Amino acid sequence: MKAPDALGMAFTGVPLVITGVATKSVDDRFRSLRNSFIPAFHCKADDFLQYLPAAAMAGMKAFGVESRSSWGRMLVSDAFSAILMAGIVNSLKATTHVERPDGSNRHSFPSGHTATAFMTATMLNKEYGYISPWIGIGAYSVAAATGMMRIANNKHWLSDVLAGAGTGIIATEIGYLLADLIFKEKGIDHALDFNHFSRDTFAVSTFNLNPSFLGVYLGLASMPGRYQMNDGRPLKFLPGSSVGIEGAYFFNPHIGAGGIFGLSDVPFSRNTMAAGNSAGILSVYSGAYFSYPVMDCLLVGGNLSVGYVHSNASGAEGTPITKKDWVSISPGLSLTFRSKEHFGLKLFARYELMPGIMPGSSPNTLHLLAFGAAASILFPNAPEAEQAHKVSRNQKNKKKKTSSSEE
Repeated sequence: MKAPDALGMAFTGVPLVITGVATKSVDDRFRSLRNSFIPAFHCKADDFLQYLPAAAMAGMKAFGVESRSSWGRMLVSDAFSAILMAGIVNSLKATTHVERPDGSNRHSFPSGHTATAFMTATMLNKEYGYISPWIGIGAYSVAAATGMMRIANNKHWLSDVLAGAGTGIIATEIGYLLADLIFKEKGIDHALDFNHFSRDTFAVSTFNLNPSFLGVYLGLASMPGRYQMNDGRPLKFLPGSSVGIEGAYFFNPHIGAGGIFGLSDVPFSRNTMAAGNSAGILSVYSGAYFSYPVMDCLLVGGNLSVGYVHSNASGAEGTPITKKDWVSISPGLSLTFRSKEHFGLKLFARYELMPGIMPGSSPNTLHLLAFGAAASILFPNAPEAEQAHKVSRNQKNKKKKTSSSEE
């Protein structure tokens, strides 16, 4: 197996599948987010979004935009990928018998829509990623939106979507590898054989890279502390979930500005209340972001944000959580691993201050802690760094052509 193909699976596809399996135990917590904020959501756009990257790839090819592979080689690569993806997904559905969240059948794991979306996104990036990193950014954004809509439509658990995404990427990497073994040097343009989302050596030092990003995060939320209602009865908060979108633009490698849109759902109970009560928190923050590269491809970061927070409670009547809007602060810390040139995996810890949402309680201010992980698209470098990268890339491609001609 060629190194880029193996690394493409090792740094993205395999971790997604492993994370999907590991997430099975907390699926209910993330489903509560959907039920708290968008219980009646229904949209069929995901039925079409999954094929959008493939349609874009075929359209560009039909209009004469030069791609990595010839028509024949591309179709064979894609056919191998589709057969492998369908075989893996259908085999797992038939053997795992996981019931869908809506109870419609027992073919939930993994998500076939998400696997198709990430398969077609990887195809598009392999064929046309050389043009611009925005090709891959757009393709994987569509794929991620497809997976999120499957959850919003109550058709899949979070674990189904994560495993489906990894399956789509792995199937495509293997499909292209098989075609490469069959066609060898026939029908391929090595000058265009460049993947912005590969684990190739970066041409520009990490210390000169712009750490701007846009990502989706998932985490576990908790409200530590002991709380008492005004009648003296204790109130207990249980572990919950948090999900959201976070992005930042960096003016230089160390300082930037960004924002967060997040949703959190934290269940709670007291003696007179049955299970099924939860505090729903919607938050929108903006503020300063900081980043420092401690070593190659590893960044330590943080943020200090101020924003709007809305709280509400779902469940039985008489819940102690009030419906309230207020201004809050939210500092955070993160550790980002730049696993590919334009893709990063991040671990984060975040704090949110929520004053006065439980009138009469002691204390009446809650402290929300969220810990989790995020998958982020890393923006292109500054113009001068990007130009240096292009020069280095062209030199690599010339070496590839020279070695191919010598053979």
